[in-house]
Parts: sequence; structure tokens; C-alpha cells
Amino acid sequence: MKTVHLIISGKVQGVFFRATAKKKADQLLLNGWVKNIPGNKVEIVVSGESEAIKKFITWSQSGPPNALVKEVVVNEIVPQVFTSFRIIK
Repeated sequence: MKTVHLIISGKVQGVFFRATAKKKADQLLLNGWVKNIPGNKVEIVVSGESEAIKKFITWSQSGPPNALVKEVVVNEIVPQVFTSFRIIK
């Protein structure tokens, strides 16, 4: 079990990034949350198996079809337990 914190920048708001991140996390059996933050960025905290997290990070580097990801900053943090993956409005 591992937890990572991601900050994704570029054209990532208004392109269904959060909804698509939830769908991807659910497919990979990952838990945590996603939200938009100032500066046209998306913040994600995700917990789960290492292999699934690697796949999620790879997905986040391109995101949904209309996104234009410029940078993904990934930091491993203290493991956290979540019961689902949710979108924070």
C-alpha cells in the first residue's frame, strides 16, 4: 500500500480531468481524491497498490482527450487510507 500526491498543470480544467481521473482510479481499484486548485491545476491524492499507482501516474501524464498536460509533480507521502475515490468540488 502506498500513497502519492500529484499536482498536474497545463490545460487540465474544463476538460473532464477530474471525472476521468475518478473513472481511471475506480478501474485500477485506487482510492483518494481529486480537485481543481488555483493556477489551472489539478491536485490528486491516490492510495493503493504500487503497480496500479504507476499506471495511474502514466495516465495522468496525458489525461483525458481534451487535456494538454504540461507537468506532473509526484511525491510519495505517508500512506493514507480512503474508502473510495471522490471528486472534491
